[in-house]
Amino acid sequence: MMTGAKDRMREKKMKNQPRNVVYSNTGRTAGRGQGSQAGGWVRGHQTGGQSYSQDLPKYITACHFARARAAELNAMLKAVSKPAGSCHVFNALPKHMRRRAMSHTSKRLPIRLREGAQRLTARSQQATQKEKQQQPKNKSRRARRRHGNLLLEFNRRQRKNKWLETHIWHVKRFHMLKRWKYCLPHTSTAKTFRASYRAMNTHALLQDLSYFCCLELQGSEEHILRALARMTSKHTGPTFAAASCLSGARQGNVHLYRADQFPHGSLGSADFLWRPRAPDTTHRQLWIWIHPALKQDVLSELQLVCQCFQVVSNYKESHLVEEVSAGRKRKRDDDGDIERPSKKLLGDVTQPAGTPVSWNSSETSVTISDLTMEILRYRLIGPLAHRVLTDTLQPANEDQESLEPQSFWWTNHSRDQRLMNLHRQQAEIFNLLRGVCSTAELSAGCVLGLTVDDPRLTLPQKRGKITSDLQQSTDDRRVRDLILRGVAADCSESAVWDASVRDNVTHNRMSEQELNRMRSELLVPGSSLSAAAQSRVPVLLVHHAGRMRGVERLHWGCGWDLLLPKGWGMAFWVPLVYRGVRVGGLHMSLKHSQFKGEPHFPHDYPDCPAGTLFQSEQEAELLEKFKRRPPSKRTNYIKHGCLAPFICPWQQLAEEWEELLKLNEEPASSCRTEPPDFTVLRSVKVLRQLSSWCRPPRGQRASHRNSPLPLTHVTAAALRQEWGRSLVWVRLRLLSKGQPALHAMVCVPTTSDLQVLLKDGRSSGPQEPRHKDHLKDLRKCKASPAPKNKDSTPKDSDPPPSVIRSSLVRGVWPPPLPSVLSHCSRVTLGWVQQGDFSLAAGSGEALAFISVSGLLHTLLQQPREQRGVVLLRNPSSLQYRYAQISIDI
Repeated sequence: MMTGAKDRMREKKMKNQPRNVVYSNTGRTAGRGQGSQAGGWVRGHQTGGQSYSQDLPKYITACHFARARAAELNAMLKAVSKPAGSCHVFNALPKHMRRRAMSHTSKRLPIRLREGAQRLTARSQQATQKEKQQQPKNKSRRARRRHGNLLLEFNRRQRKNKWLETHIWHVKRFHMLKRWKYCLPHTSTAKTFRASYRAMNTHALLQDLSYFCCLELQGSEEHILRALARMTSKHTGPTFAAASCLSGARQGNVHLYRADQFPHGSLGSADFLWRPRAPDTTHRQLWIWIHPALKQDVLSELQLVCQCFQVVSNYKESHLVEEVSAGRKRKRDDDGDIERPSKKLLGDVTQPAGTPVSWNSSETSVTISDLTMEILRYRLIGPLAHRVLTDTLQPANEDQESLEPQSFWWTNHSRDQRLMNLHRQQAEIFNLLRGVCSTAELSAGCVLGLTVDDPRLTLPQKRGKITSDLQQSTDDRRVRDLILRGVAADCSESAVWDASVRDNVTHNRMSEQELNRMRSELLVPGSSLSAAAQSRVPVLLVHHAGRMRGVERLHWGCGWDLLLPKGWGMAFWVPLVYRGVRVGGLHMSLKHSQFKGEPHFPHDYPDCPAGTLFQSEQEAELLEKFKRRPPSKRTNYIKHGCLAPFICPWQQLAEEWEELLKLNEEPASSCRTEPPDFTVLRSVKVLRQLSSWCRPPRGQRASHRNSPLPLTHVTAAALRQEWGRSLVWVRLRLLSKGQPALHAMVCVPTTSDLQVLLKDGRSSGPQEPRHKDHLKDLRKCKASPAPKNKDSTPKDSDPPPSVIRSSLVRGVWPPPLPSVLSHCSRVTLGWVQQGDFSLAAGSGEALAFISVSGLLHTLLQQPREQRGVVLLRNPSSLQYRYAQISIDI
């Protein structure tokens, strides 16, 4: 076996052996003299096992021997000088001369090896070009994800949850949340909570509120006001007919109800904006901005009060169905003949084609239009919001030479001398904003219309931060007039109100490719580009008020809202970010409302359908989070005496307080009939009365006819008779340390608790005694069921099986307890909706709903110097904290 292996090794030909040199075994059997000449002398044994002769040849022919040796030497040199494809010229070099740098530059090699190295380089380049020409059947991932397919995929993924125009920018930097049929940014991936608060406090915070829905009403002013009066009430504050808002100079805010159902049938809050009156016409235009959770309810109610049921023939032009079918996964051998969209889908085009967006009324001539995502809305919060806008936006130039005639809306606008004069006035007012120190100095809700150039033309090279201008303005008198009087109503006009202008501006927007080409042709890199006619954009600046209630931190959190036509989202977003603003999401919107002390929709609207739905979803989310923790690590809410750790039973709270106080009421008041559902108190007059009663007296005050009534049993009974089954929004400030949490209990302090606080103002508060877990034995029985006993019957005091199962799952207090008021040692007044350590106040603050009847009963029982003091306890704690109630109005 060893001999056969050796023979096969001898017969194996070398890889680079020349064809003219053959080592055969035929000459081994020849004579001793001719064998070495014909076939060459070979060491070893013959194939057949016969050994060579050990005798030396008698003679050697010199020419034959030299020719054979020369052939061997030539074969060896050729094999060395011509390496294989996997080898390299460096193999011919000694080890001490081999360098990696020689593979890139052939001149580093010796002269005798450069030619071979150049041949190898040319061969590798030809092979690379050949591979590029031969396109593989299976395309690479990069080839499959080319730009056209990405557009189709993006359009397809917006069928279920719509994207904002800044979605791609946000998805790289934020945690996204799918809610209200939108994909919205929630929290930043970086730690920016304190930085965002500093931006709201000292600089500017930017938010994209384009997901808010805009409903447009057009028609006679009289018919619109008559219809909308059924959905509002003067008791809650200014309505759509407020004089300051009706002129179009200010933005207003109202709370909407179902038609003729005040104070019941609450829908939610809404912002509205009137278009300034046109001369010699009674036709008006109104925009109502609402939360997307309110859209269907408010839209159906508006159609009812305006009697708009006739569908107008202007449908949404959406070809999403065809594009989605074209964008589905195709076979690999597809020729790609399907026509792909050249632009990204803009606006609310995710609905199927033929969806109506306008409704008309033949009786009132009022038209309702749905402008969802047709107008973008950006919000800047902070004292330097106006400085960011004045640095980012540049009023459009009036030069006629740079305008192309009869091409864009701006050319027609420039021919009207009245509109050009208005544009000059608006530009002067906008430039005066540079002399204003803070956004809080401006009139709340003022509106300024403006036409600006494309902000991409003046985009800075590097990202910077706008600082306040410490130099005084050259025209201080006009700046003071602007601060005191605000913006005139005629300067609130803007071309963004016209749908034709919005469409023209959207479709004629200059592409990024064209802008980059213009930048490359600049003689001085980084200089500003010249504005063209298609770069004019009509915008609307709306001032939103900050904290307007109470006496602490007035005007905190004010800023500007920027309204744009669709398609211009990223064109304005990136220049604003380059001015150093901080970007926030939904979480910062909630914190902004919390620092202002205002309810946030839909979190803090329990009497609205959207608020009820949100609380049920929040309960499921908190319960699922509670179940994910192991049983040994869960908070035992039964032992803590917590009835509502996941959802607050507002209806039961209002009913039980009413039943409790009915025992001591007069028969006349106890015979009244009350609607079954609770309400939230929003009457300004009643809130002002309660606010004065909750404040402890501070010296003697002068009495006049507008002073509030004193708190007596008679006034409290009259107020309880009308608003007994209602909740009131309050702000709680902790008197000592502590951090309120969600669904913390607001309880009534006892007389001994108030005496302890009077002696020691920094007292931590009482403690709740630990409760007994009545369901512990039931859980054991569930784990190991006992044998059935026919004689055992359930007692009347035992809870039903459904209650036991729900209590076992939730871990909350079982309903067999007397009521929600007395489930712990202190009587419950309400629960906290928002609670945290407030960076604005420097202490723990909470926003809560409490019962009006319970509040009146508590105030009557407390001494005057301690009115409004309550106890606060978190669901996962047994420690009560003292807190002071404040009703900001």
